[in-house]
Amino acid sequence: MEKGRREAKKPNYSSSSPDEQRRLRSNNFHSNRSENNAQVSKRGSTCSSNTLDENYGQSQDSSNLPSLVGTCLDMCPARERAQRERLRDLSVFERLNGNPGRTSPSLAVKKFCRTMSTTHIQASDVRPLPVLQGTLDYLLSLLDSSEHPFDVVHDFVFDRTRSIRQDLSMQNIVNDQAINMYEEMVKFHIISHHKLLRCSSNPNISSAHYLNMEQLTKSLLSLYDLYNANRKFNSINRNEAEFLSFYVLLHLGFNGESMGESLSTWFRLQPSSVTKSKEMRFARKVLRFFRVGNYKCFFSTIASEASYLQFCLMEPFINEIRVEAISCINYGGYKLHPYPLEYLSKILMLKESNVESLCKACGLEITTDEAGNKFLPTKQTGFCRPKGGFHEYSFLDIERFQRQTMVKHSRIVN
Repeated sequence: MEKGRREAKKPNYSSSSPDEQRRLRSNNFHSNRSENNAQVSKRGSTCSSNTLDENYGQSQDSSNLPSLVGTCLDMCPARERAQRERLRDLSVFERLNGNPGRTSPSLAVKKFCRTMSTTHIQASDVRPLPVLQGTLDYLLSLLDSSEHPFDVVHDFVFDRTRSIRQDLSMQNIVNDQAINMYEEMVKFHIISHHKLLRCSSNPNISSAHYLNMEQLTKSLLSLYDLYNANRKFNSINRNEAEFLSFYVLLHLGFNGESMGESLSTWFRLQPSSVTKSKEMRFARKVLRFFRVGNYKCFFSTIASEASYLQFCLMEPFINEIRVEAISCINYGGYKLHPYPLEYLSKILMLKESNVESLCKACGLEITTDEAGNKFLPTKQTGFCRPKGGFHEYSFLDIERFQRQTMVKHSRIVN
């Protein structure tokens, strides 16, 4: 519903200069201010349990919190904006004409504040739902920019979307629009999970990747609480099955305890319409193939059935699983029968040259016969897991996921 509204009239920024692009995005947000003014008094339904995340770093019962409806009509409250100008605490995206000490209501976006207290916050410092929606649309539009590297854009959007979740939490907004906003923010973190792997020039990228995963997990768990709070009868949200499948896929890299309750307990709590959905069937299949060591079916199922977001979420784990597959072949194969790299390439969904590179990174030798065919001799004792992370190894059928990107998620990825 909201998605359709926002996508109806998306401005074209591609032909403008970087400064003009940012100005157009800001004007697009502020052109809706009169509409926002009319909607400030409208507030989403409230929930008596702690359904929204980031409650200032503390888990609180929202029933004990004072009723609050934000009245700030800008992306950043005037008081914070003035203070950050004095302190020259402005992101490159917030600077007026590049001046680190000057900004404007159309550029500044409220920062996340870990130490904020709900008992002393003023309504003028909190943005109502229509303004939060416009701010989120503005932030996501910045991901279209080619003016700055992705990791720089990610740092800004990462912090400012945390602030959006904070304002939603303070006002206890629990409705369909809040769900839609959380889904957009989860998409941002998942696609960042995929794109940060390609920002190798930044020495701090591993830290950014870890923090992004941390916020992805928090956002997902809060989104699931919102789904439960808004569920009517036995119906589910149209995107709920896919977003719930992410919880299962994260168990490829996390043990169940770190994500909360065990998977078996979690499955019993889900509606049958979710557990029988194609998205959840896919997630359960790949997790089962991984756990039983059926790597051929694991990779072929990903290639044929994964959605773009599911692939982005799994991609960092895929190389780890490729190494596990190579380890099994090395230790379990017959010494007198070397394994053809051509066949291994089809199993791992990887180009043959990349298979050779990955095997060598694992300390394994590759042989070549008289016809030029390459083989992996088994029972090698020098096997080890690659140190210092993995090189970028593309999935063989990556074009299918890229087509999905352009069709389904172009507003975030392109």
